[in-house]
Amino acid sequence: MAGDLGDRGVVTGGVYRYVRHPNYAGYLAGHVLFLLSSCFPFYNFTVYAIITLFQVHRILRGQRILALTEEYRDYLARVRYKLCPGIF
Repeated sequence: MAGDLGDRGVVTGGVYRYVRHPNYAGYLAGHVLFLLSSCFPFYNFTVYAIITLFQVHRILRGQRILALTEEYRDYLARVRYKLCPGIF
């Protein structure tokens, strides 16, 4: 079924119990660690800030679409944070 290739259901186990987007959380952690290890050059900070803004936009847009399903709305109610527990 070609239309079902993108629908894998809602994953709720593992790290998905704590944050909704652990892959993006990993990217963000890597970016922050790189910036800290490179003495925070302004150019690198600007590039990573723009990348992070695009990722946040993608997260919010994707969640609006996924929230059209009851299964994902239930997940949203169980897992509060998108990237970092206690923050966002």
